[in-house]
Amino acid sequence: MNQQCKVLIVDDEILVRQGIKYVLDWEREGFQLVGEASNGQEALDCLEALKPHIIITDIVMPVMDGEELTRLVKRDYPQMEVIVLSSFSEFDYVRSTFQNGVADYILKPKLEAAALLQVLQKTRARIPGLESAVGAGNQTLSIDYLLSRLISGYEVQGEDAALHEQFPHEVFGFLGCECAGLDKKREGIDSQQTEIIQSLKQSIPEIVCFAVPGEQAGVLLLNLPEERWSNLIQDVKSLSLSLAESQPQLRWGLSTSFRAFAEAGEVYKESYLKLLEYRFFFPKKVLLIHDELPRTGHPPEKFNLPAFTEQIKRLHLDEAFTNLREHVAALAGHYESDIFGFKSFLGNIIFNLTNQFSHIKELEEQKYSLFRAIDEALFADEAVGVLERFLDRVLVLVSSAAPSAGSIANMKKLLEYIEEHYAEPLSLTDLARHFHFNPSYLSSLFTAHNHEGFKEHLNSIRTGKAAELLRAGEAPISEISNMVGYGDHSYFCKVFKKYTGLSPSAYRRQHYGQE
Repeated sequence: MNQQCKVLIVDDEILVRQGIKYVLDWEREGFQLVGEASNGQEALDCLEALKPHIIITDIVMPVMDGEELTRLVKRDYPQMEVIVLSSFSEFDYVRSTFQNGVADYILKPKLEAAALLQVLQKTRARIPGLESAVGAGNQTLSIDYLLSRLISGYEVQGEDAALHEQFPHEVFGFLGCECAGLDKKREGIDSQQTEIIQSLKQSIPEIVCFAVPGEQAGVLLLNLPEERWSNLIQDVKSLSLSLAESQPQLRWGLSTSFRAFAEAGEVYKESYLKLLEYRFFFPKKVLLIHDELPRTGHPPEKFNLPAFTEQIKRLHLDEAFTNLREHVAALAGHYESDIFGFKSFLGNIIFNLTNQFSHIKELEEQKYSLFRAIDEALFADEAVGVLERFLDRVLVLVSSAAPSAGSIANMKKLLEYIEEHYAEPLSLTDLARHFHFNPSYLSSLFTAHNHEGFKEHLNSIRTGKAAELLRAGEAPISEISNMVGYGDHSYFCKVFKKYTGLSPSAYRRQHYGQE
């Protein structure tokens, strides 16, 4: 029997790797894809275990580029052949790799099946013992390859006999088990899967458990008689509960059932991967079964941010926070909510409140750590907890910072005047003249009552108003700068980034439509 030529793909872009993986029917052509890596160092780390005959590598990659990888491969594994992927702009790099023994190169813009196959066959012919493998086109594609191709969104053809031999029963389903929040370790996943398979086979001896390959590690494709599907559900429930005590971080997902191998890609995407997203909103659920998910009603209505902001300005905090908590609870209770949108909303509330109370330095200083905590939250209740603790702290700090009964009433008038006239050319001298104050006295008074200078307060209001207009997404940015009182567009951009951490265009991209 001809020995297949083993190939390793190295590229930092997953879409490029997938494009290479599925541009050819590799095994029909006498090749075997043994792995993939996202940079040169990852490739080096797996060479001893995978022992590829050919490495297809990109040139420009993080950690270790293709040029360095080629040099080290030809030094330590001279029998391995290297094919370089490049663009036209990287051709000087390609030329240098030929000095290290590269077999050939392929231009990415011209990466087509025929050209790739021609280079691979020419390279394979240089490897002793593999010459006769050319033309092994009648080999059957492996189940690994077919399944990997399906769940990556590609079609497969034929192979009915081989598939029926591997999967003889009527019903399929995906079962996944992962450690929430922990990096996947290959050895731990294999051990965990072995335990799951043994347990399932004890209850359903005829069940077929096939480990999904590649990036989907931790997922099993199950095949069993139709009448045993209900037994499977009960077994998975019992198994997940029995392991929950010793391994509370485990989270399980069982997709809806399907009847044809060709449906695997669609079910994996629309059922199993959806369960992984829904898990965010079910923090206490150890097991999610697609067919047993609760019904969802209409998504919550859009939050009335202008009304919330007005309540905050008037210091009606209890009313504002009650409405906010009700909306957040509705979002967290709708498991089909977009996770990114949910976290962005919480972050936007924190941003707005720190803007409204910009004179309270503690809020300003902690907001970026809060953004990070929300972004890293594994479950909805963790993210909501960050917001709740922030709201509680706002209540305490605003209460302690409130002016005493004997404070100067004119301070309120000053702030109201700035709020009404922020879009006009406004200076401390103008304000002093309007209220018949000495400018120096007014400056001291303002800072004492607001913990910030007049200019900082004015910029805070203007950038807050600009943020509202950017979220609405209607006016051009150049007009918005004039609308909020900045005659110089570049100065507006500089000030806005200082106060928000983002340029106006970046802020609009991130928060568009939240007004």
